[in-house]
Formats: sequence, C-alpha cells, structure tokens
Amino acid sequence: MFKKESARGKSKETKTAILSHAIRLFRERGFDAATMREVAEAAGVALGSAYYYFPGKEAIVQAYYEDVQEQHARRVADALASGKHDLEERLRIAFQTKFDILAGDRKLLGALFRYTADPDHALSVFSPANRAVREQSMSVFAQAIGPEKLPEDISAALPVALWALHMGILLYFIYDQSPEQHRTRTLINGSVRMIVRILLVAKLPIMKPVRGSLVSLLREAELFPKTSLPAVSSR
Repeated sequence: MFKKESARGKSKETKTAILSHAIRLFRERGFDAATMREVAEAAGVALGSAYYYFPGKEAIVQAYYEDVQEQHARRVADALASGKHDLEERLRIAFQTKFDILAGDRKLLGALFRYTADPDHALSVFSPANRAVREQSMSVFAQAIGPEKLPEDISAALPVALWALHMGILLYFIYDQSPEQHRTRTLINGSVRMIVRILLVAKLPIMKPVRGSLVSLLREAELFPKTSLPAVSSR
C-alpha cells in the first residue's frame, strides 16, 4: 500500500513538474516554438515520459486551463469566506482575482486565443473538451452572486452572462498595454457597477417577459451548464 501511494505521489510530482516547465517555456519561447522535447529536457524526464503524461502540447494547455480555473475557484472562495461583502464587492473579487492569476500570461494567452474561433479545436475555450472548465468558471460567478435575492431566472442566466463578459474583458486584457493593465482594472470596476445597477431594474416584475426570453435564448444556444434550469415563462 505504501509503495502504491508513494508511486502515485511521485507520478503527480512528475506531472506537475512537466506542466510547470512547459508553461514556462511557452511563456518564454511561445507556444508554437517550444517543443515537447524541450519540455521533457527542462523537466528532467525522458521524452517518452513527457508524452505519457501529456499526449501533446494541447494537452498541456488544457491542464493549464484547469489549473488556472482551480486557482480562481479557490482564491474566490477564500476571499468570500467571511460573508461580509456586498454584491458589487463579490463580483469585483470574482473578476479581479481571475486577472490577478493571469497577470503574467498575456503573451501566452494571445497565442492561444487565436484558436477560439475554431470551436472544434482542443485549445478553444468553446470546445467540448473545455466544457468542464467553462462550467467551473460559471460556478465561481454563481458563488459571487451567492446569497443575493434575485428572481430564479436571473440567478440562472447571470453566471453565464458574467462568464461571457469576463471572456470579452480577457480579450481587452491581452491587448492592454497600460502599466499593470490599469485600463482593464478600470473596465472591470466600471462594468461591475453597471451590472449591479442593471440588476435593480431587471428584478422589476415588468421585466419578467424579457428575462424569460433571455433564458430561452441561452437554453437554445446550450450556454447553460448542465444543471437544473428554471422554467421559462414570459407571463
């Protein structure tokens, strides 16, 4: 038993080391220029071992996506643990934390973002291979919404809308040349303030038909995570 646990621990360490060195190389040399052989050499493992853990560079990037999202979920959960933040503060934490994690990866993300237009490519954030990452990201925004009293249809649609907004801001972030991406931070703060104000209006009974149409649209587009969805009504 001890030997099996030791072997699993060693295997996890090796996989983590390969991932860490690979991402460093992608940052330094670019995703296209870096090779699996260079990754293996940097991690101090045989090329065959590198391929055993990651069939190719695309698999490494998918593991990177998963790692970023796990960090995001953990940091947001820690930041919100006190339960003392209002909605605007919670949403700001959810957005800003993601960009804190990605602060040093703008060049890498720029190289990867070009695959977004191909939904069948393994590196596209919209690909079936990355569905779990998308859903986990939406769940972080759902956690930020948290105890806020909102109509059921808004509660269902809002995490999807916030995820889509954060993807749009991510593209802006990649091109943002301001010091420490100050403009992106300003955009996030302003967007969050607007969202909170829009929600005040969206909650009104008169807006229920609009909300029902939005939920129907998101369902038809299959943008909802695989969770229970509210019944749609325009009445």
